[in-house]
Amino acid sequence: MTTAYKDQAAAIDKRAGALFKAAPGVMSPYSQLVKAASAEAVLSSKTKELMAFSIAIAIRCEDCILFHLRAALKHGASREEVVEAISVAVEMGGGPSVVYGGRALEALEGLL
Repeated sequence: MTTAYKDQAAAIDKRAGALFKAAPGVMSPYSQLVKAASAEAVLSSKTKELMAFSIAIAIRCEDCILFHLRAALKHGASREEVVEAISVAVEMGGGPSVVYGGRALEALEGLL
Protein backbone atom coordinates (compact mmCIF):
# COMPACT_ATOMS: atom_id res chain seq x y z
CA MET A 1 0.00 0.00 0.00
CA THR A 2 1.49 3.35 -0.97
CA THR A 3 1.90 5.97 1.72
CA ALA A 4 -0.75 8.20 0.13
CA TYR A 5 -3.40 5.48 0.34
CA LYS A 6 -2.26 4.43 3.82
CA ASP A 7 -2.70 8.04 4.91
CA GLN A 8 -6.12 8.31 3.27
CA ALA A 9 -7.29 5.05 4.85
CA ALA A 10 -6.00 6.18 8.26
CA ALA A 11 -7.86 9.48 7.87
CA ILE A 12 -11.09 7.64 7.05
CA ASP A 13 -10.65 5.45 10.12
CA LYS A 14 -9.91 8.50 12.30
CA ARG A 15 -12.98 10.41 11.12
CA ALA A 16 -15.22 7.39 11.58
CA GLY A 17 -13.78 6.77 15.04
CA ALA A 18 -14.47 10.37 16.03
CA LEU A 19 -18.06 10.05 14.83
CA PHE A 20 -18.54 6.78 16.75
CA LYS A 21 -17.28 8.56 19.87
CA ALA A 22 -19.41 11.68 19.31
CA ALA A 23 -22.65 9.85 18.44
CA PRO A 24 -22.58 6.38 20.02
CA GLY A 25 -26.38 6.13 20.17
CA VAL A 26 -26.57 6.20 16.38
CA MET A 27 -23.24 4.69 15.47
CA SER A 28 -23.45 1.61 17.69
CA PRO A 29 -26.64 0.33 16.00
CA TYR A 30 -25.13 1.30 12.63
CA SER A 31 -22.06 -0.79 13.45
CA GLN A 32 -24.32 -3.76 14.21
CA LEU A 33 -26.07 -3.26 10.86
CA VAL A 34 -22.75 -3.18 9.02
CA LYS A 35 -21.55 -6.36 10.76
CA ALA A 36 -24.80 -8.19 10.00
CA ALA A 37 -24.97 -7.04 6.38
CA SER A 38 -21.34 -7.89 5.61
CA ALA A 39 -21.15 -11.21 7.46
CA GLU A 40 -20.57 -14.47 5.61
CA ALA A 41 -23.90 -15.97 4.57
CA VAL A 42 -25.29 -17.04 1.21
CA LEU A 43 -23.08 -14.33 -0.30
CA SER A 44 -19.48 -14.23 0.84
CA SER A 45 -18.08 -11.19 2.64
CA LYS A 46 -15.80 -10.66 -0.36
CA THR A 47 -18.80 -10.52 -2.71
CA LYS A 48 -20.63 -8.13 -0.41
CA GLU A 49 -17.60 -5.83 -0.19
CA LEU A 50 -17.24 -5.85 -3.97
CA MET A 51 -20.93 -4.93 -4.21
CA ALA A 52 -20.46 -2.07 -1.74
CA PHE A 53 -17.35 -0.97 -3.64
CA SER A 54 -19.27 -0.91 -6.91
CA ILE A 55 -22.12 1.06 -5.33
CA ALA A 56 -19.60 3.52 -3.85
CA ILE A 57 -18.27 4.21 -7.35
CA ALA A 58 -21.78 4.64 -8.78
CA ILE A 59 -22.78 7.10 -6.03
CA ARG A 60 -19.39 8.85 -6.21
CA CYS A 61 -18.26 8.50 -2.58
CA GLU A 62 -14.46 8.67 -2.64
CA ASP A 63 -13.94 7.60 0.98
CA CYS A 64 -16.43 4.75 0.54
CA ILE A 65 -14.54 3.57 -2.54
CA LEU A 66 -11.29 3.30 -0.61
CA PHE A 67 -12.95 1.83 2.49
CA HIS A 68 -14.75 -0.94 0.59
CA LEU A 69 -11.84 -1.57 -1.77
CA ARG A 70 -9.58 -2.13 1.23
CA ALA A 71 -12.18 -4.46 2.78
CA ALA A 72 -12.66 -6.41 -0.47
CA LEU A 73 -8.91 -6.93 -0.77
CA LYS A 74 -8.78 -8.02 2.89
CA HIS A 75 -11.42 -10.64 2.06
CA GLY A 76 -9.33 -11.94 -0.83
CA ALA A 77 -10.64 -10.06 -3.87
CA SER A 78 -8.31 -10.30 -6.86
CA ARG A 79 -7.34 -7.44 -9.15
CA GLU A 80 -9.54 -9.00 -11.84
CA GLU A 81 -12.56 -9.14 -9.50
CA VAL A 82 -12.07 -5.50 -8.53
CA VAL A 83 -11.82 -4.43 -12.17
CA GLU A 84 -15.00 -6.36 -12.94
CA ALA A 85 -16.77 -4.61 -10.03
CA ILE A 86 -15.62 -1.28 -11.48
CA SER A 87 -17.14 -2.33 -14.80
CA VAL A 88 -20.50 -3.02 -13.14
CA ALA A 89 -20.36 0.41 -11.50
CA VAL A 90 -19.74 2.01 -14.90
CA GLU A 91 -22.70 0.10 -16.35
CA MET A 92 -24.98 1.34 -13.58
CA GLY A 93 -23.56 4.82 -13.10
CA GLY A 94 -22.63 5.95 -16.59
CA GLY A 95 -20.10 8.67 -17.32
CA PRO A 96 -19.51 9.84 -13.75
CA SER A 97 -18.72 6.25 -12.77
CA VAL A 98 -16.05 6.18 -15.48
CA VAL A 99 -14.31 9.04 -13.67
CA TYR A 100 -14.70 7.48 -10.21
CA GLY A 101 -13.91 4.04 -11.61
CA GLY A 102 -10.60 5.46 -12.80
CA ARG A 103 -9.98 6.75 -9.30
CA ALA A 104 -10.88 3.34 -7.90
CA LEU A 105 -8.44 1.64 -10.28
CA GLU A 106 -5.73 4.09 -9.21
CA ALA A 107 -6.49 3.27 -5.56
CA LEU A 108 -6.30 -0.44 -6.35
CA GLU A 109 -2.84 -0.01 -7.81
CA GLY A 110 -1.86 2.00 -4.73
CA LEU A 111 -3.12 -0.70 -2.37
CA LEU A 112 -1.50 -3.68 -4.15
